[in-house]
Amino acid sequence: MTSKPTSRKKPRASRAVPMVVPTEVIGKTTINDIARLAGVSKKTVSRVLNNSPLVREDTRERVRALMQQRSYEPDPQARGLAFRRSFLVGLVFDNPTAQYIVNMQYGVLDALQGSSFELVVHPCDSRSAGYIDGVRRFVTQQKLFGVILIPRVSEDQALADMLTEIGCRYVRIASIRLDQPGHMLQTQDRLAGVEDAHYLESLGHKQLGLITGPKRYRSAIERGEGFSEGLTRRGIALDPRYVYEGGYTFESGVAGAEHLLSLNPRPTAIFACNDEMAAGVYKAALRMGLSIPGDLSVIGYDDSPLASQLWPSLTTIRLPVRDVGRQATQLLLSEPTQTALISVTPHLVVRDSSQPPR
Repeated sequence: MTSKPTSRKKPRASRAVPMVVPTEVIGKTTINDIARLAGVSKKTVSRVLNNSPLVREDTRERVRALMQQRSYEPDPQARGLAFRRSFLVGLVFDNPTAQYIVNMQYGVLDALQGSSFELVVHPCDSRSAGYIDGVRRFVTQQKLFGVILIPRVSEDQALADMLTEIGCRYVRIASIRLDQPGHMLQTQDRLAGVEDAHYLESLGHKQLGLITGPKRYRSAIERGEGFSEGLTRRGIALDPRYVYEGGYTFESGVAGAEHLLSLNPRPTAIFACNDEMAAGVYKAALRMGLSIPGDLSVIGYDDSPLASQLWPSLTTIRLPVRDVGRQATQLLLSEPTQTALISVTPHLVVRDSSQPPR
């Protein structure tokens, strides 16, 4: 009888237990290694990878040198670790002066050049009930790194409080101090109004008119009160009948000039609180057959391109709007340690629209 062969089970191959080798041993360096060797946090390394301006230059150089020395190749996901927000800076505005907005955007872009940041804009109507909620949605949906607020929204404390609540960086540009230095750039509009008054009085003008911006704009209040204060210092009282509230628009400048020039006695000089309204004064004077500056001296505010395009060229207050935008953006991108208030003082630029009265 033939016996069946006995079945034998093949011995099971043993599995090798993988050995955990430190990354430095196998030559693959991680972001944690770079952070530890550089003596910084992983977040700082990620900021260096993203070319963030929020890193000191000596730290940036040290981290980059280690990356090169270790042949470090970052994980694509690591590039997003430094920021929960995007590389977007927002400009929020409610301002009727188009040239002001354009110059401000140029200044912001000047400061962002060479960085990883881009600019997005959000026009709004600060008179509408839900505009703050609209700004909140803009900030959260775009995941903004921070926002720059210009007049009039910069003067709204409720908006600044909302941005603080959601943890969004911001810088306010305004004519008076409204916040801590790290959140604030001040334009000295009142001083500019005083300078205007002194100049016109020095030419011999005693009968003066004023076209202000809307009262809800703090800049309009500061410019107008500065002008009145400057005249008082020179012994001249500004008659309230010669003060007209405009809207920072060309049309309101025409309407304001028509009102002032219909008074008796007629003003020999008008200070319009922006260049667009000053251009409106030109139109009203032309309609009435008055020459500038022979019958009427005119002064504007901003020194926009319009000031040199008018004929005769407009005497105006120069507010370096582009530079203001650049400085505000640099403040927004810097570490929040600013202790001294940044201030910009406008000054008078004398051209052909002003002379002593006849």
